[in-house]
Amino acid sequence: MTPDTSIYLHIPFCKHRCAYCDFNTYAGQESLIPAYVKALVKEIQFIGNQKNRSIEYSNTRYSTIFFGGGTPSLLSGTQFASIMSALSSAFSISADAEVSIEANPGTISPEKLEAIRKAGINRISFGVQSSNTEELRMLERSHDFFTVIEAVSTARRAGFTNLNLDLIYALPEQTLQSWQTTVQRVLELEPEHISAYALTLEHGTPFGKWANKGILPLPDPDLAADMYEWTMDHLADNGYVQYEISNWAKTVNQLSAFSDQPTYACRHNLQYWHSLPYLGLGAGAHGYAGGYRYSNALRIKTYIDRLINYQSSVTTYPLTPATVNHHKQTRKDDISDYMINNLRLVQAGITDADFRSRFGSGLADIFPKEIEELVRNGLIEKKTSDGSEVFRLTKRGRLLGNQVFLRFV
Repeated sequence: MTPDTSIYLHIPFCKHRCAYCDFNTYAGQESLIPAYVKALVKEIQFIGNQKNRSIEYSNTRYSTIFFGGGTPSLLSGTQFASIMSALSSAFSISADAEVSIEANPGTISPEKLEAIRKAGINRISFGVQSSNTEELRMLERSHDFFTVIEAVSTARRAGFTNLNLDLIYALPEQTLQSWQTTVQRVLELEPEHISAYALTLEHGTPFGKWANKGILPLPDPDLAADMYEWTMDHLADNGYVQYEISNWAKTVNQLSAFSDQPTYACRHNLQYWHSLPYLGLGAGAHGYAGGYRYSNALRIKTYIDRLINYQSSVTTYPLTPATVNHHKQTRKDDISDYMINNLRLVQAGITDADFRSRFGSGLADIFPKEIEELVRNGLIEKKTSDGSEVFRLTKRGRLLGNQVFLRFV
């Protein structure tokens, strides 16, 4: 039986590219949005036709859709409706599908929210980052926290009952008190989900260049650890379940799509973390489906040209004329990806039973030394649940996650 698949659509447009951002985004190219939407619909139709011609994938069900960016909220309600209509025609979308959109707080209005809700979007992830005016200015964000409050209020009035607020900590010169104030202000907005990521100074970004030149002070790693540990404790005290290294969600008395996760856990991201297939559509999008990991052309104009003017037909699902790189996964590749992704799930972890069902061998058969060393060093714990061994990151392991993941690369 083919597992449910997810769909990621990349919307690479921004009004301003922030100095810390290393995503595939472009500012000042909004005039290309109509042509881009047309190309995106073409790619959807292309993969849909591939799927329908394939016995193996024709009955695949698609249970989550995620519009990421960039700033997807720059698209109009009509453009979202066009894309959603193409998805519904090309794929078998679950009736209860989670359909998410990333949005900057200053790019929404009651009219737009009403339109995207009508198009079928039922979850919004707002890029809040901080409640501190100076920190937002340093990050080159165009909103202030009053805009965030208004955006959340407007989304609630439009009927959205599943909101995520994205935060960044360990900013240059940020204090623990400033971070605590941001978290507390966000809690007062009562989102169903909170994501908190430590700032990383990526190579090639202005922040990365400024840090290398000594213009921008490097975040203090010990202070970052204090912020993270405080966040874990404080969000737990306020009813949020940490289900992934950087993600917390509320829960109610019902099962989520994955029974070991809180109700409002992001089902789309769980698809990644459970190493399950997903389509990547749009400029620079990455996908994992049909046994391939692949990526599309980065530049907007190149992507549009490849879809609108393609001459030859690509027949292998899920590759399209926009695909520029693809790799057929080996068993070793899949095992490595599985370990890195699934260990991020701090509650579920990795069960030996699931690992064995996927790969035909026990976890300790393939990684005996690695598992023994990590348990001995207090980075992962081994417990028994329902007759199967379960391996999870310890609290210390969450702080040193990259050191754990490197053992399985």
